[in-house]
Amino acid sequence: LFCHHAADVGDYKSPDFNFVGALDNNTKNVKKMCSLLKEHGCRRILLTGSVFEQNEGEGSDNLRAVSLYGLSKGLTSDVFQFFTATLGMKLGKFVIPHPFGPYEKPGFTSYLVRSWFQGETPIVSFPDYVRDNIHVSLLAKAYASFASQLTESLGFQKLNPKGYHESQGEFAYRFAREMEKRLSISCPWEKVTNAELTEPKVRVNTDTLNWQELGWDEGEAWSELAKYYRMRYGRAKSS
Repeated sequence: LFCHHAADVGDYKSPDFNFVGALDNNTKNVKKMCSLLKEHGCRRILLTGSVFEQNEGEGSDNLRAVSLYGLSKGLTSDVFQFFTATLGMKLGKFVIPHPFGPYEKPGFTSYLVRSWFQGETPIVSFPDYVRDNIHVSLLAKAYASFASQLTESLGFQKLNPKGYHESQGEFAYRFAREMEKRLSISCPWEKVTNAELTEPKVRVNTDTLNWQELGWDEGEAWSELAKYYRMRYGRAKSS
């Protein structure tokens, strides 16, 4: 099994994102790579996708790409599907929604927690966006399970793992509640009302995960996350 996760990300939210260049980088020598893998007995490729691609998940705006980065990822998937099919290989696609968890890159959840440790009230700019936030620990278990079950039969196999399907405002409530009782700090936040939506309002994944079968515990995941935040941001406050 060959797992392909790398992608040209750059400034992925930029309206000037070079999606053509990203597609070229993501698929460089793809035919040669697939041919060599097959020659050496590897007939399965597992590609990582994004729920922000065109025609992924479910949502509004006819499932158009959420961004030019999403467009490049969707085109990358099309290229891989073409070459694996023509070369008689199996392609699996694991579609990632919006992960959060320990060692996350700077983003929405880290912004909230960093603000709370600094005694500030963060602003949720787009509370009406409906998104799919998922614990990275659950995402990792889903990935490992999907990879282990990817068969060698020809064709295309896909998993769109679901996390919390809700508005960003609802997720902020959930996140604040879980952190407040574990970090023992006040976790207020404010929302911007009537914000102009520049992205599709709704974009979420579609496949429900069986937490028990995956051996994943929601409460433990929240506690591990709080432990990480205390180590990462609590020390900065005390110093």
